[in-house]
Amino acid sequence: MDNPIYITLMRHGRSLADDEQVHEGRYDSPLTDVGREQYQIRSEGWLTEKKHFDLIISSTLQRAQSSAQIIADGLKIPLTLDPDWMEMDNGPLQRLPFDLAQKLYPKPAFRSPYEPFCGSGESGWQLYSRAARAMEAIIRCGPGSYLVIAHGMIINEALRTVCGTLPSVNHQGLWFALGDAGFVRLRYRPDEHQWTFLEINPGFYPD
Repeated sequence: MDNPIYITLMRHGRSLADDEQVHEGRYDSPLTDVGREQYQIRSEGWLTEKKHFDLIISSTLQRAQSSAQIIADGLKIPLTLDPDWMEMDNGPLQRLPFDLAQKLYPKPAFRSPYEPFCGSGESGWQLYSRAARAMEAIIRCGPGSYLVIAHGMIINEALRTVCGTLPSVNHQGLWFALGDAGFVRLRYRPDEHQWTFLEINPGFYPD
């Protein structure tokens, strides 16, 4: 019996932190006008294509929530929030300019996946485990089509769980580059435990 589950993992639109050139993470940066326009374009395109989702699941951070609400309003789809889809807790780096962060917290030569990020953030395994839990929650919803709107790091960890790879060590290994409103569309066949990548859209990148 074929009861596939379709999951689209999508990064939020451009945020204020992107314009400020600061580390984001748990910094609850709002969506910019550019970010709203990016999602409006995506919403209108999917409406034209008659794209259907049964449910939108969003991170609780406002840049993701605002992005999700645009799709929910445009396609008339219910929206729910799940804190497991929040971005990685990057500890003291949140909202620090990139150059200052490098001076205060220089990247170590090696960081194991068990080590908290910058001393107080999430470890690689904590992030990976949270992503696995978030994906399992969707699978347990059963057959249907689900849109997740979240953040680059947590989406990458979710995709690693799909690929059966371990958490990244020292920023090495498998990575998926997603720009603003970029997404990956997946199909899961629970009767066969088979994942299929159906589409990878890199999204919008600044000029």
